[in-house]
Order: sequence, then structure tokens, then C-alpha cells
Amino acid sequence: MPQRLLCLITVFLVPLGAYAQPTADTSRIVTLGGSVTEIVYALGAGDQVVGVDASSVHPDAATETPSVGYFRQVPAEGVLSLDPSLILALDGTGPPAVLDQFRSAGVRTVLVPDTSSVAGAKRKIRRIAGLLGREARGDSLIRDMEEDLEAARALRRRAESTPEVLFVYARGSGSMSVAGTGSSAEAMIELAGGENAITGFEGFKPMSAEAVVGAEPDVILMLTRGLESIGGVEGLMEQPGIPLTPAGENRRVVAMDDLLLLGFGPRLGTAVKGLTEKLHPALESTAPSSSASQQ
Repeated sequence: MPQRLLCLITVFLVPLGAYAQPTADTSRIVTLGGSVTEIVYALGAGDQVVGVDASSVHPDAATETPSVGYFRQVPAEGVLSLDPSLILALDGTGPPAVLDQFRSAGVRTVLVPDTSSVAGAKRKIRRIAGLLGREARGDSLIRDMEEDLEAARALRRRAESTPEVLFVYARGSGSMSVAGTGSSAEAMIELAGGENAITGFEGFKPMSAEAVVGAEPDVILMLTRGLESIGGVEGLMEQPGIPLTPAGENRRVVAMDDLLLLGFGPRLGTAVKGLTEKLHPALESTAPSSSASQQ
């Protein structure tokens, strides 16, 4: 009887083992979306990345990896030609039919949620760390982020005013827009102890002299490449309405790296702390940046 029971147990256990979830193959990763790429490298898995998208400009090692185009209009053939075992795609990657092609080809494709908040950045890190089996490193990145965010909060508590900040997005003087509510730029401004100078609409609208002057910004915030595209601060001062604002009169223009400012990735704490210092220059920071090495 014991022998028969053992045989029955063996018969049932073998099929159960056959259904066990296999370990996901992460040996050849394609990352689509700058913050996704940055997180993978920050987790120490950069040597597993075989392809990135055009927005993946940090760290430097990512720029030396084959690029497959911009993540919102990614070509299926270019990605699949890299023979990926895993595709990590930032929410918004498309077009949707391309994602279907990836899955139809048998490639595991994971969409990573993208929310412009501290909680959203942490979720991205935890999600990717879990997929790559690097949870401990993910927790470490989040701790570093929190240290810098706390340093930024300490600075804000000492601030005596809340500057009105106008975010201007530019890709040449013929293509300039300003940020209203609900944008990642607004989220960063608020995290750094400022207020969005324009709240009358959501998203972005073309920049007009009337809107700029009416906003009365104390500071103008731009992306570094955007400011360069219009000829720097001097070029900005030639734009209609800008010289008539408090920011223009005082030449208070802040420019930050695109991915650092708006990526909401592992350097979020560094970005918030840096922007806080720029918006409140009278405050002296005495707390060291734990994640400065990631810049």
C-alpha cells in the first residue's frame, strides 16, 4: 500500500512540476523609453540591453547601444532584428499594432506605467526591478531618491516665497509652446516648491506674447536642448513678450537636461533637489546628494 501511494504521488507531482512558471529570459533586453532604459542601467543590467530607443540618452553607455527609433513610433522590424528575449516599453509606446507584432513573434513585451509623480517613479523602479530579479538594487535606488527628496523638502521649508514658473517647450523659435496644468513639467515645478504660472488650460498650447505677459512668471524653465535650439538666453529674450515679464527683466532662466527634468526615473530626487536650488537661489544646500553619481 505505501508503495502504491508513492506511485500515485509521483504521477501527480510530475505534471504539477511541468506547469511551474519558467524563469523569464532577460538575456537580451530592448528598452523603449528614456526612463525605462535609465532604470535598467541603474539596476546594473545594462550589459543585457541590446537595443534602445532615441529618447534613451542616459547613461552614456545607452547611447552606444543600437537605436531603434523613437518609442512612440517604433518600427517592429528594427526591434525584432535584434532578437530580443524581453521588450520593456514605457506606457505610450506605439503604435499599438507594433506591440501586437512583438507578442505575435513570441517576444515577451511588458508595458511600464508612466506617471509624473514620486509614487509613479517608485512604481516604475519596482516593476522593472521585479522583472529583472534585482529587487534589492531597486530598493537601494528608491532609498537614494528619498534622501534627495527629503533634502529638497528641507530646502522648501526654508523658502520665504513661492516663485511663479513658466515652462516653455521649444524646438526652434518656430515651434514654442507653454505648459498648462497636468503636465510632467508642472509636477516638477510643484515638487521643487514653485507654482505653475499658467493654469487656464491643460497640457500645452502654442506660446503667445499675451499669454506670456499675462502669466507674469518669476522664472522661465526650459529643457537644455530647447533653449539651445533658439540661441540660448539671448535668443529667448528676443521672443515676443518674454522681456516684459519679471523673469525676462531679471533674466531668470533655468535650463535642465530633458530626461533628468521630465523622465521621472531613478534620478528624480537629484532633479527635484537641483531644481529646488535653482528656483530658490538664496537657500544654501548643506545636505549631500546621495545619487549625484547617477547624473
